[in-house]
Amino acid sequence: MHVSLDGYVAGPNGEMDWIKLDDNLWDYVTSVTNDADAALFGANTYKMMESYWPTADKQLGADKHDIDHAKWVNNVPKFVFSEKPIQTDWQGAKVIHDNIEKEMTALKEQPGKNLLILGSPSLAQSFMRLNLIDEFRLNVNPVILGEGKKLFDNIHQPINLSLVSTQVFESGVLAVTYNKL
Repeated sequence: MHVSLDGYVAGPNGEMDWIKLDDNLWDYVTSVTNDADAALFGANTYKMMESYWPTADKQLGADKHDIDHAKWVNNVPKFVFSEKPIQTDWQGAKVIHDNIEKEMTALKEQPGKNLLILGSPSLAQSFMRLNLIDEFRLNVNPVILGEGKKLFDNIHQPINLSLVSTQVFESGVLAVTYNKL
């Protein structure tokens, strides 16, 4: 997940134009998605993603980013966590609105690769409060927003982490990976 240096994932009006993405960072992000068997979304992010990614790779002028990500996201299961039932038409999507903790725990127990939260800061916060996140992969962008949507908001207990890796990109983005202790 991309974050500003001060921990925001979006500006005060949902802006994400501050996110830096160079070719090497894109290759890194692609390796992260390729190591995941499924995409996890909150309802808001899902609706945004569903409106673009099912056909992104077929659009005139689609770039490598669109083609790579569309190929992955269109071929993996997508789990949408929502407090209310929502309609989905995206192939491979399943909405989970009851027993979210139980359903996520069951998903984590299945064999396979990683489960990857895409965007969805509110879902990430819910999962942090429920102790359901095992690994944090953050792309820290060289910008201070000062306000907006925080990633670490309403977290009521410490989450102890161990640093796994860091990588710096030409854009100044610092990719950090932490495992939960």
